[in-house]
Amino acid sequence: MQITSAKFIKGINGTDEILENEFPQVAFIGRSNVGKSSVINSLTGQKALAISSPYPGRTREINLFLINESFYLIDLPGYGYAKASHETREHLFKLIDWYLFKSPYQQRKVVLIIDANIGPTEADLEILHTLEEFRKDIVVIANKVDKINKSKYNEQLKAIKDLVGDHKVIPYSSYDKIGISNLADEVFN
Repeated sequence: MQITSAKFIKGINGTDEILENEFPQVAFIGRSNVGKSSVINSLTGQKALAISSPYPGRTREINLFLINESFYLIDLPGYGYAKASHETREHLFKLIDWYLFKSPYQQRKVVLIIDANIGPTEADLEILHTLEEFRKDIVVIANKVDKINKSKYNEQLKAIKDLVGDHKVIPYSSYDKIGISNLADEVFN
């Protein structure tokens, strides 16, 4: 699918009538500062559609992006560390939990983004297992593969695949433009 339009619609903090329309939803989830916004920007071919920041916890609501006037990319807040108060971090966790597991909204796909250089953390595996329990259609993005030492690249990707099980793992780098077409095939088809 060719992306002809991509625009930020709004940020939400709970139930919103905009999610009640018939547009399919593709959710992006990952730890704080794993590169969710960069992945969304590279996937859509727009440099500043989703605002990225060097500071963990920049995304503090559920951001909706309308693609080709026909479906939503949903940018969820990061889990884990955030430069925020305990109350704010707790609110973000509850917002993620509500949207993915308690709300009536169904996601066509959930894109779990992990840091390829670090590999899946305990928090990543916990969210993965919860997504599995709720029978979500999951694709795993091993982001920032450009940061992996070349001599350890294959070994690191194998370790990631072993930890995430049968889910499709897409090596990805917004910087080197690796994996964009593979992710587009997963998300848009």
